[in-house]
Formats: sequence, structure tokens, C-alpha cells
Amino acid sequence: MQQGGPTGDDYWRSRAGAAVKGVLAGPAGEPGIAPLAEAAAEQAASSAAPVRLARHAVSTDLAPLVRHVWIPRWRLPPGVVIEQGVLEYPSANLVIDATSAALHGPALGRGFQRLEGEGSAFGALLQPGVAHGLAPRSMSALIGSTAPLDELRGVDAASAATLVADIRSALSAGDDAGAIEVFEGWLRSLHLTLGADAELLRRIVELAETDRTILRAEHLADATGLGLRALQRLVREQLGLTPKWLIGRYRMQEAAQALAAPDAPPLADLAASLGFADQAHFSRQFRAVIGETPRRYALAALSQGGRAP
Repeated sequence: MQQGGPTGDDYWRSRAGAAVKGVLAGPAGEPGIAPLAEAAAEQAASSAAPVRLARHAVSTDLAPLVRHVWIPRWRLPPGVVIEQGVLEYPSANLVIDATSAALHGPALGRGFQRLEGEGSAFGALLQPGVAHGLAPRSMSALIGSTAPLDELRGVDAASAATLVADIRSALSAGDDAGAIEVFEGWLRSLHLTLGADAELLRRIVELAETDRTILRAEHLADATGLGLRALQRLVREQLGLTPKWLIGRYRMQEAAQALAAPDAPPLADLAASLGFADQAHFSRQFRAVIGETPRRYALAALSQGGRAP
């Protein structure tokens, strides 16, 4: 039996808790479990929930490095599989689960993740620009890929092994606070410092995410006081992405959220509100990113009860 709904460990490392807009509707005709991003607090507090996600802020001194920590736990009956589409936050995650410990870069397109059985994971969503100082290769090479924890810059194998063992032990004991304490101590031991480029990048990503007047790379360059080429170089170097990708990703997340709502707007109105010249252009872009037309996506969301993701 397969159900549309929240996703598995790859989903947790890539998008969990970043924003409800990142969780996408499942395939048409598949019933959904209540979206975890929408009811995270309730599910995290309920031991009976089949999938639980707890989100935690880090200590103040580490907030410039980590957006938040997320700890999912799931327990599904035999034969039940949960799958979900997701658009990832444009940063990297450090993730430790039962079988791996690695830095995960974002994927360019829509992902489909899978969850079954029983398990847990520990993830830290890094602030934009932080992974650039850790990745053993260029950020472009990390897109859609991973780098093992003990291969990151400034991380020795012994400290990585200790971190993994201690976090897995804390997770097994249900001790979220203990896992976070271990992680924070390890992160401080790396003595990471952010340069001016990383600070600027964080502002760029924030503007692309929140400023609805920014519809093109030129707008983002103007808003940050950079020339277009300087902006493109910075985003490519620090994130492995492009300004156009950043803006397009957030606009598609907005579109997906609007289409999944019970009172979804007409496509022409939605296209205009997102800055597209016409409905056809919007539909082509949506299909390129999401993998299906806006109408089909809206029908899939409606089949799950008409709830926003």
C-alpha cells in the first residue's frame, strides 16, 4: 500500500522545516497523511503519530551557521510506503542517520523521496554560504550530491566518528537535547568563520525568498547593490547555483502552495501575480520545475483533500 504524504530520510535532510512551501502535493488519486510541515508541533508531541518531525533552534552563537536542527522519526506498518515531492531550500544539510553521515547539497529539480519502516535522523540545515567552507570540492559539484562527513575540510576522521556514534546513541534514547548538545560542541570545535561574501549571500537568498518584487536576476542585483555579473559569480561560487534559479525556485514554491490551497486562484491571475508575462510562460516554467502542468498538480492536491502543503 502506498500513500502520498511526508517523505523519508532524504526529504528530512533536504527540506524538512525550511518552509511549508517546499512540500509538494503527491500523485493524483493517492490519499495523503496530514502534511507534516503543516502540523509539525502536534505530530512531534504525539508518540502515536506515524511520522514526527521536531525542529529546534540552535544556540545564539551558532545561528549564523545553522538555520535550524531537524529530527524526524517514523514508524510505519509493514508494506506502507510514504512518498512526497519536494523543492529544496538552496543550501546544504549535514545529516546523520542509521547508515550514513554526510553533507548533502540541494537538488536542482523536483525530488521524490520515500519513507518506510522505522527510523530516525539528525539534520542541520546550514545557512547559505556555510557549506562553501566545508565542502571538499566546488559547490557546483555538490549540487544533487553528497560528501562524507569525514572528508569535509577541517574535519578529522576521529572527531567525525565520535560525533556520529554519540548522535546515534542520543537518537536511540529519544534524547533530542543531548544530540543537539553533542552537535553544537562539535561544530564549535571547527572554529568556522564567515567572510563578507557569505554574509552577503545570506542577504541575497533572503531577498529572493521574501521580496515579491524581485522577478529577475537584474532586480536581485539592484536590491543588493551588486552588478549582475558580480552577483552571478558570488551565487555560483558560494551556492553552486544561479540567481535566476534562486528566484525561479521561490516563485515555483509560491505557485505550488497557491495551487494546493482549497481556493486556488485562476492560472492567469497566479501567473500575473508571480511576474510572468502570460499563463503559457508560467505553465511551461512550472512544468519544467515541478514535472507536471499546473492543472494536473492542482488536481493532485485536490485529491488529497484540498489542503495546502
